[in-house]
Amino acid sequence: MGIRIDGKAIAAAVRADVKSEVQALKEQGIFPGMAVVIVGDDPASRIYVNNKKKACAEVGIYSEEFALPASTTQEELIRLVHELNARKDIHGILVQSPLPVGLDEKAVVENIDPKKDVDAFHAINVGHIMIGDYHFLPCTPAGVIEMLERSGIAIEGKECVVLGRSNIVGKPMAMLLLHHNGTVTLCHSRTRNLPEITRRADILVAAIGKAKFVTADMVKPGAVVIDVGMDRDENGKLCGDVDYQAVEPVASYITPVPGGVGPMTIAMLMKNAVSAAKLQNGLPV
Repeated sequence: MGIRIDGKAIAAAVRADVKSEVQALKEQGIFPGMAVVIVGDDPASRIYVNNKKKACAEVGIYSEEFALPASTTQEELIRLVHELNARKDIHGILVQSPLPVGLDEKAVVENIDPKKDVDAFHAINVGHIMIGDYHFLPCTPAGVIEMLERSGIAIEGKECVVLGRSNIVGKPMAMLLLHHNGTVTLCHSRTRNLPEITRRADILVAAIGKAKFVTADMVKPGAVVIDVGMDRDENGKLCGDVDYQAVEPVASYITPVPGGVGPMTIAMLMKNAVSAAKLQNGLPV
Protein backbone atom coordinates (compact mmCIF):
# COMPACT_ATOMS: atom_id res chain seq x y z
CA MET A 1 0.00 0.00 0.00
CA GLY A 2 1.38 3.38 -0.99
CA ILE A 3 2.03 6.00 1.65
CA ARG A 4 -0.36 8.90 1.13
CA ILE A 5 1.47 12.23 0.82
CA ASP A 6 -0.58 14.76 2.78
CA GLY A 7 -0.49 17.96 0.74
CA LYS A 8 -2.62 19.84 3.28
CA ALA A 9 -0.14 19.19 6.10
CA ILE A 10 2.91 20.06 3.97
CA ALA A 11 1.21 23.21 2.65
CA ALA A 12 0.42 24.26 6.24
CA ALA A 13 4.11 23.84 7.14
CA VAL A 14 5.16 25.96 4.12
CA ARG A 15 2.64 28.67 5.04
CA ALA A 16 3.94 28.69 8.63
CA ASP A 17 7.49 29.26 7.31
CA VAL A 18 6.23 32.05 5.02
CA LYS A 19 4.39 33.68 7.93
CA SER A 20 7.65 33.83 9.93
CA GLU A 21 9.46 35.34 6.93
CA VAL A 22 6.72 37.96 6.47
CA GLN A 23 7.02 38.87 10.15
CA ALA A 24 10.79 39.24 9.82
CA LEU A 25 10.37 41.50 6.76
CA LYS A 26 7.82 43.67 8.57
CA GLU A 27 10.34 44.16 11.38
CA GLN A 28 12.68 45.60 8.71
CA GLY A 29 9.92 47.93 7.48
CA ILE A 30 9.03 45.83 4.42
CA PHE A 31 5.33 44.99 4.06
CA PRO A 32 4.80 42.40 1.27
CA GLY A 33 1.82 43.26 -0.94
CA MET A 34 0.02 41.37 -3.69
CA ALA A 35 -2.45 42.52 -6.34
CA VAL A 36 -4.99 39.95 -7.55
CA VAL A 37 -6.73 40.83 -10.81
CA ILE A 38 -9.90 39.01 -11.88
CA VAL A 39 -11.73 39.79 -15.12
CA GLY A 40 -15.31 38.61 -15.59
CA ASP A 41 -17.26 36.28 -13.35
CA ASP A 42 -15.96 32.75 -13.95
CA PRO A 43 -17.12 30.81 -10.81
CA ALA A 44 -13.96 28.67 -10.57
CA SER A 45 -11.76 31.77 -10.89
CA ARG A 46 -13.73 33.48 -8.12
CA ILE A 47 -13.07 30.50 -5.80
CA TYR A 48 -9.34 30.56 -6.63
CA VAL A 49 -9.10 34.32 -6.06
CA ASN A 50 -10.89 34.06 -2.70
CA ASN A 51 -8.55 31.24 -1.65
CA LYS A 52 -5.50 33.30 -2.63
CA LYS A 53 -6.73 36.33 -0.68
CA LYS A 54 -7.46 34.11 2.34
CA ALA A 55 -3.95 32.62 2.17
CA CYS A 56 -2.43 36.14 1.99
CA ALA A 57 -4.37 37.16 5.10
CA GLU A 58 -3.24 34.03 6.93
CA VAL A 59 0.49 34.64 6.35
CA GLY A 60 0.29 38.43 6.80
CA ILE A 61 0.65 39.56 3.17
CA TYR A 62 -1.35 42.64 2.20
CA SER A 63 -3.62 41.83 -0.76
CA GLU A 64 -5.71 44.06 -2.97
CA GLU A 65 -8.31 42.73 -5.40
CA PHE A 66 -9.09 44.33 -8.75
CA ALA A 67 -12.37 42.85 -10.05
CA LEU A 68 -12.95 44.03 -13.61
CA PRO A 69 -16.06 43.43 -15.76
CA ALA A 70 -15.95 40.88 -18.62
CA SER A 71 -16.28 43.85 -21.01
CA THR A 72 -12.81 45.16 -20.01
CA THR A 73 -10.64 45.85 -23.06
CA GLN A 74 -7.07 44.66 -23.59
CA GLU A 75 -5.85 48.28 -23.30
CA GLU A 76 -7.65 48.82 -19.97
CA LEU A 77 -6.23 45.60 -18.51
CA ILE A 78 -2.68 46.38 -19.62
CA ARG A 79 -3.02 49.95 -18.28
CA LEU A 80 -3.93 48.49 -14.86
CA VAL A 81 -0.92 46.13 -15.01
CA HIS A 82 1.38 49.09 -15.75
CA GLU A 83 -0.11 51.03 -12.79
CA LEU A 84 0.53 48.03 -10.52
CA ASN A 85 4.08 47.68 -11.89
CA ALA A 86 4.71 51.27 -10.74
CA ARG A 87 3.31 50.82 -7.22
CA LYS A 88 5.94 50.39 -4.51
CA ASP A 89 3.50 48.76 -2.08
CA ILE A 90 2.60 45.97 -4.54
CA HIS A 91 5.35 43.35 -4.90
CA GLY A 92 3.40 40.63 -6.68
CA ILE A 93 0.88 40.82 -9.53
CA LEU A 94 -1.39 37.91 -10.29
CA VAL A 95 -3.84 38.00 -13.20
CA GLN A 96 -6.28 35.12 -12.71
CA SER A 97 -6.78 32.93 -15.76
CA PRO A 98 -8.68 32.12 -17.87
CA LEU A 99 -9.40 35.63 -19.17
CA PRO A 100 -12.66 36.28 -21.05
CA VAL A 101 -12.68 35.60 -24.79
CA GLY A 102 -11.07 38.42 -26.75
CA LEU A 103 -8.33 39.18 -24.21
CA ASP A 104 -4.78 38.08 -24.98
CA GLU A 105 -3.41 36.37 -21.88
CA LYS A 106 0.14 36.13 -23.24
CA ALA A 107 0.28 39.89 -23.95
CA VAL A 108 -0.98 40.65 -20.43
CA VAL A 109 1.64 38.40 -18.80
CA GLU A 110 4.43 39.93 -20.92
CA ASN A 111 3.46 43.38 -19.57
CA ILE A 112 3.90 42.33 -15.93
CA ASP A 113 7.23 43.40 -14.45
CA PRO A 114 9.21 40.09 -14.27
CA LYS A 115 10.20 40.95 -10.67
CA LYS A 116 6.49 41.06 -9.77
CA ASP A 117 5.50 37.99 -11.80
CA VAL A 118 4.63 35.69 -8.87
CA ASP A 119 3.16 33.06 -11.23
CA ALA A 120 6.53 32.84 -13.06
CA PHE A 121 4.81 32.88 -16.46
CA HIS A 122 6.77 35.80 -18.01
CA ALA A 123 9.17 34.72 -20.78
CA ILE A 124 12.11 36.19 -18.82
CA ASN A 125 11.26 34.05 -15.77
CA VAL A 126 10.68 31.00 -17.97
CA GLY A 127 14.17 31.54 -19.42
CA HIS A 128 15.64 31.75 -15.91
CA ILE A 129 13.99 28.44 -15.02
CA MET A 130 15.44 26.86 -18.16
CA ILE A 131 19.03 27.78 -17.21
CA GLY A 132 18.49 27.05 -13.50
CA ASP A 133 19.05 30.61 -12.24
CA TYR A 134 15.66 31.72 -10.95
CA HIS A 135 13.91 33.77 -8.25
CA PHE A 136 10.39 32.47 -8.94
CA LEU A 137 9.07 29.06 -9.91
CA PRO A 138 5.62 28.21 -11.26
CA CYS A 139 3.64 27.35 -8.14
CA THR A 140 2.41 23.85 -8.98
CA PRO A 141 5.75 22.32 -10.10
CA ALA A 142 7.50 24.06 -7.17
CA GLY A 143 4.87 22.55 -4.86
CA VAL A 144 5.59 19.07 -6.22
CA ILE A 145 9.34 19.46 -5.54
CA GLU A 146 8.58 20.75 -2.02
CA MET A 147 6.34 17.72 -1.36
CA LEU A 148 9.02 15.30 -2.50
CA GLU A 149 11.71 17.01 -0.42
CA ARG A 150 9.61 17.26 2.74
CA SER A 151 8.58 13.59 2.34
CA GLY A 152 12.25 12.57 2.22
CA ILE A 153 12.02 11.36 -1.40
CA ALA A 154 15.31 11.84 -3.28
CA ILE A 155 15.12 12.89 -6.93
CA GLU A 156 18.81 12.54 -7.81
CA GLY A 157 19.55 9.65 -10.15
CA LYS A 158 15.89 8.63 -10.37
CA GLU A 159 14.04 7.93 -13.59
CA CYS A 160 11.34 10.63 -13.72
CA VAL A 161 8.43 10.63 -16.16
CA VAL A 162 6.17 13.68 -16.60
CA LEU A 163 2.82 13.20 -18.34
CA GLY A 164 1.76 16.45 -20.01
CA ARG A 165 3.74 19.26 -21.63
CA SER A 166 1.84 22.42 -20.67
CA ASN A 167 3.79 25.63 -20.07
CA ILE A 168 2.25 25.90 -16.59
CA VAL A 169 3.03 22.41 -15.26
CA GLY A 170 4.58 19.84 -17.61
CA LYS A 171 7.53 21.73 -19.09
CA PRO A 172 8.67 23.52 -15.89
CA MET A 173 8.12 20.28 -13.92
CA ALA A 174 10.52 18.47 -16.24
CA MET A 175 13.11 21.25 -15.85
CA LEU A 176 12.91 21.25 -12.05
CA LEU A 177 13.33 17.47 -11.85
CA LEU A 178 16.32 17.86 -14.17
CA HIS A 179 17.81 20.60 -11.94
CA HIS A 180 17.48 18.12 -9.04
CA ASN A 181 19.50 15.59 -11.06
CA GLY A 182 16.61 13.38 -12.11
CA THR A 183 16.70 11.65 -15.52
CA VAL A 184 13.59 13.03 -17.17
CA THR A 185 11.22 11.86 -19.91
CA LEU A 186 8.44 14.26 -20.93
CA CYS A 187 5.41 12.52 -22.46
CA HIS A 188 2.37 13.94 -24.26
CA SER A 189 -0.59 13.02 -26.47
CA ARG A 190 1.68 12.00 -29.37
CA THR A 191 3.96 9.74 -27.30
CA ARG A 192 4.09 6.16 -28.55
CA ASN A 193 4.07 3.12 -26.23
CA LEU A 194 3.13 5.33 -23.29
CA PRO A 195 2.57 2.53 -20.68
CA GLU A 196 6.01 1.15 -21.53
CA ILE A 197 7.58 4.54 -20.74
CA THR A 198 5.56 5.27 -17.58
CA ARG A 199 6.46 1.83 -16.20
CA ARG A 200 10.12 2.90 -16.18
CA ALA A 201 9.40 5.78 -13.80
CA ASP A 202 10.69 5.84 -10.23
CA ILE A 203 8.80 9.15 -9.96
CA LEU A 204 5.72 9.59 -12.14
CA VAL A 205 4.06 13.03 -12.36
CA ALA A 206 0.63 13.04 -14.04
CA ALA A 207 -0.49 16.41 -15.42
CA ILE A 208 -2.42 15.39 -18.51
CA GLY A 209 -5.93 16.62 -17.63
CA LYS A 210 -7.76 13.32 -18.16
CA ALA A 211 -9.71 11.75 -15.31
CA LYS A 212 -8.19 8.49 -13.97
CA PHE A 213 -5.96 8.22 -17.05
CA VAL A 214 -3.09 6.51 -15.20
CA THR A 215 -4.02 2.91 -14.39
CA ALA A 216 -2.19 0.30 -12.30
CA ASP A 217 -0.61 -1.39 -15.35
CA MET A 218 1.12 1.91 -16.22
CA VAL A 219 2.95 2.12 -12.88
CA LYS A 220 6.16 0.39 -11.84
CA PRO A 221 5.80 -1.34 -8.44
CA GLY A 222 7.23 0.95 -5.76
CA ALA A 223 7.05 4.12 -7.88
CA VAL A 224 6.27 7.54 -6.38
CA VAL A 225 3.09 8.81 -8.07
CA ILE A 226 2.28 12.54 -8.04
CA ASP A 227 -1.17 13.48 -9.36
CA VAL A 228 -1.48 17.09 -10.54
CA GLY A 229 -4.87 16.53 -12.22
CA MET A 230 -8.11 18.20 -11.15
CA ASP A 231 -10.87 16.40 -13.03
CA ARG A 232 -14.39 15.10 -12.55
CA ASP A 233 -15.21 11.39 -12.77
CA GLU A 234 -18.29 9.84 -14.39
CA ASN A 235 -20.34 10.76 -11.29
CA GLY A 236 -19.17 14.38 -11.30
CA LYS A 237 -16.93 13.74 -8.27
CA LEU A 238 -13.54 15.47 -8.02
CA CYS A 239 -10.69 13.17 -8.99
CA GLY A 240 -7.21 13.31 -10.48
CA ASP A 241 -5.39 12.01 -13.55
CA VAL A 242 -4.53 8.84 -11.62
CA ASP A 243 -6.95 6.03 -10.80
CA TYR A 244 -6.12 6.31 -7.08
CA GLN A 245 -7.93 3.16 -5.94
CA ALA A 246 -6.14 0.98 -8.51
CA VAL A 247 -2.69 2.61 -8.32
CA GLU A 248 -2.31 3.06 -4.56
CA PRO A 249 -1.49 -0.63 -3.86
CA VAL A 250 1.28 -0.52 -6.51
CA ALA A 251 2.94 2.79 -5.53
CA SER A 252 5.34 3.43 -2.64
CA TYR A 253 4.05 7.02 -2.25
CA ILE A 254 1.00 8.65 -3.85
CA THR A 255 -0.79 12.00 -3.66
CA PRO A 256 -4.58 12.08 -3.30
CA VAL A 257 -7.01 14.39 -5.13
CA PRO A 258 -8.21 16.53 -3.45
CA GLY A 259 -5.71 17.19 -0.64
CA GLY A 260 -2.49 16.49 -2.53
CA VAL A 261 -0.83 18.93 -4.92
CA GLY A 262 -3.72 21.44 -4.84
CA PRO A 263 -3.01 23.02 -1.42
CA MET A 264 0.69 23.26 -2.32
CA THR A 265 0.06 25.57 -5.27
CA ILE A 266 -1.27 28.44 -3.14
CA ALA A 267 1.37 27.87 -0.44
CA MET A 268 4.11 28.26 -3.06
CA LEU A 269 2.42 31.40 -4.40
CA MET A 270 2.81 32.90 -0.92
CA LYS A 271 6.48 31.89 -0.97
CA ASN A 272 6.90 33.65 -4.35
CA ALA A 273 5.25 36.80 -2.98
CA VAL A 274 7.85 36.94 -0.19
CA SER A 275 10.67 36.37 -2.71
CA ALA A 276 9.29 39.26 -4.81
CA ALA A 277 9.24 41.61 -1.79
CA LYS A 278 12.84 40.67 -0.95
CA LEU A 279 13.99 41.05 -4.57
CA GLN A 280 12.45 44.52 -4.89
CA ASN A 281 14.08 45.62 -1.64
CA GLY A 282 17.57 44.42 -2.55
CA LEU A 283 17.54 41.49 -0.12
CA PRO A 284 18.91 38.04 -1.02
CA VAL A 285 16.19 35.65 -2.18
